[in-house]
Amino acid sequence: MIDISDIKALDAADPLRNFRQGFELPDDLVYLDGNSLGALSRLAQQRVADAIANQWGQDLVKSWNMHHWIDLPQSVGEKIAALIGAGIGQVTCCDSISVNLFKLITAGLGLQSGRRVILSTSDNFPTDIYIAQGIEKLLSSDRCELKLVEESEIINQIDSSVALLLVSHVNFRTGEILDMRKITASAHKQGVLVIWDLAHSAGALPLELDSCQVDFAVGCGYKYLNGGPGAPAFLYVANRHQEQIRQPISGWMGHSDPFAFSTRYTAAPGIHQFLSGTPPILSLVSLDAALDVFANTSMAQLRKKSLQLSGLYMDLLRQYSLLGEFTLLASEEDDRRGSQVAITHPQAYAICQVLIDRGVVMDFREPDTLRAGFAPMYNSYIDIWRAVNELQKIMKNEEHLDPRWQARNKVT
Repeated sequence: MIDISDIKALDAADPLRNFRQGFELPDDLVYLDGNSLGALSRLAQQRVADAIANQWGQDLVKSWNMHHWIDLPQSVGEKIAALIGAGIGQVTCCDSISVNLFKLITAGLGLQSGRRVILSTSDNFPTDIYIAQGIEKLLSSDRCELKLVEESEIINQIDSSVALLLVSHVNFRTGEILDMRKITASAHKQGVLVIWDLAHSAGALPLELDSCQVDFAVGCGYKYLNGGPGAPAFLYVANRHQEQIRQPISGWMGHSDPFAFSTRYTAAPGIHQFLSGTPPILSLVSLDAALDVFANTSMAQLRKKSLQLSGLYMDLLRQYSLLGEFTLLASEEDDRRGSQVAITHPQAYAICQVLIDRGVVMDFREPDTLRAGFAPMYNSYIDIWRAVNELQKIMKNEEHLDPRWQARNKVT
């Protein structure tokens, strides 16, 4: 039986307990939605304030050189590279996951002459599927065909007709981790290139992109990396592909000499060619600062606490007999569980709204999933205790059946 003294002991012994002081979070709020939007770090708050008041406010256009605004996509990209197991010169920070997927899918198809199939999973994040569907329409079925299979069937469905495999490392709904090394190796045996979506991995799990021989990857700046709402995404292109690959959005920032203002496009060398338009400086400044917080810990240490938080959450669900009312989607095997636990219930949306009203922020995913995301830098063990206790009270008193919790918000 876990009691409050056990929880307090865990927090007292937590080597990461002081990190929470570096984030702007109300004392009475339990925030378990870092897998959707990471919390604001005080360092990012300070840097953005300076960028607005001094860099933009006083130095104006001089800041492109004086404060190295022009280099932020690369310098931020290198900080992300250190978190995902990538060597220098392979990651840049720009645009959104959707735009970066368009670049990588079309560029990847260009490397696979004679092949046209994009293989993905039916439970992949919708934007990945939508972008692939859009490319399928743009290029016509003669040059591109999207094929969706069950997640468990990925390796069995890889054959020599497939050009690209497009998969999420962590399933956004269930939190299931796919075996990056095994799947990538299986694809390469068939001559297939792989694009990994790291939206729910980067900043949450130790990653080894170079070691796993990953071809391409995209990832999100505003979830576990805490870059802020709409923070730029990133993309990874392995060094071995950079000479022959060409991305389709040939904007001026991807030019080899953008300020020559030539009327003829010449791609910049290496990863730089994947830039397109002018970088969003304030967002990049925020993400740049948020990434600096990671320098004071390690991904291994963050992962260890993440597993302890999610394990405690599941243990408490059992202790309060809540798994009789909810179905557990998350894997109980540590190496298969991302930094979230998903449970299902027919009234999951209403339950989520009551929790939020009670100061416990989680999120809902259609059709019936309640997700709790764990961000080890700012989540404590008492957060987990409070969250499950509130959930138990809501279910006991049937508060979620009140009609006012049924109305859907635009963002769920």
